Amino acid sequence: MSNSRYSPDAPSRDEVDALEGPAVLDFGTEWCGHCRRVQPLVTEALAQHPEVRHIKVEDGSGRRLGRSYRVTLWPTLIFLKDGREVARLVRPGDGGKISEALAGIAG
Repeated sequence: MSNSRYSPDAPSRDEVDALEGPAVLDFGTEWCGHCRRVQPLVTEALAQHPEVRHIKVEDGSGRRLGRSYRVTLWPTLIFLKDGREVARLVRPGDGGKISEALAGIAG
């Protein structure tokens, strides 16, 4: 399931660590040009994996969840399986890399 907008209400790190199954944390902002450019690739790749939870997190200075993952550039996609980081893509420009990372956590 894909979210369309970055949410300012991020889950806590404890909530993320307790997630079951596959999930993608997508850190960015609505006004970020890199984020807007990558979103169609993310949406297309996620369409092939409806079982993967997509959590779009509005990031910025002082945002705890992003800092806990040491996010410094947007978008940063963190691929989780049962709350543990399996892969990370920073400013991906290739839908194939997103699909590959999703295949690593799905199923």
